[in-house]
Amino acid sequence: MSEKQTRLSASTRIRNYFLTGLIICAPLAITAYLTWSFIRWVDGWVKPYLPAVYNPDNYLPFSIPGFGLLTALVVITLVGFLTANLIGRTIIAYGESILNRMPLIRGVYKGLKQIFQTVLAEQNNSFNRAGLIEYPRKGIWSIVFLATDTKGEVDARLHDAGKDTMSVFLPTTPNPTSGFLLFVPSDEIIVLDMTVEEAAKMVISAGLVAPEYHAKTGQLAKEALEQQEREREGNQTAAE
Repeated sequence: MSEKQTRLSASTRIRNYFLTGLIICAPLAITAYLTWSFIRWVDGWVKPYLPAVYNPDNYLPFSIPGFGLLTALVVITLVGFLTANLIGRTIIAYGESILNRMPLIRGVYKGLKQIFQTVLAEQNNSFNRAGLIEYPRKGIWSIVFLATDTKGEVDARLHDAGKDTMSVFLPTTPNPTSGFLLFVPSDEIIVLDMTVEEAAKMVISAGLVAPEYHAKTGQLAKEALEQQEREREGNQTAAE
């Protein structure tokens, strides 16, 4: 091997090592950064409202990260616990009656409450399936998250037009938190076997990360077993 080829081989190995290290380190670093940023964001909101006597930052020479987040989790859980009984429901109903008298605030509150009830309710099955639709034109396919059957006036208007539709969310790449709400005829949606998490990874990676197609894997395994069975029968026949 010539000296030039040796240098190229060494540079190729170094590049491959760097890319391998980047694949390992980048997701860990980004995850740590986002987690740390979220903790600091919650702490920045919660800690200023803590009584000084309960804030450990007033007693220690350093700040305790995550104390505000832990406090928020405890308070939210206690609110949920108190709301589950009659007294708590009465207080919540009284508070909501006050909000309903405020022209601008009541619209914001009702909208946010409905969104959270829809997304977080345990019995709700929204956004647990992924699918394909032809968008932005025929012949081009896009991944969508299936929300629910279309409801309200939109459903009534489309039903009068002879359309049985579903509400779907079309995410954008590489940020799947933004996108478009579309009302698509149910017979024009191809439901995928992949999970919503796998579909989100595919959207974020711009198609570079694709989940394994389990049906194809199962077919290959079946063919391998059939091949082994044929070879075993052939060996038994030869032995006889």
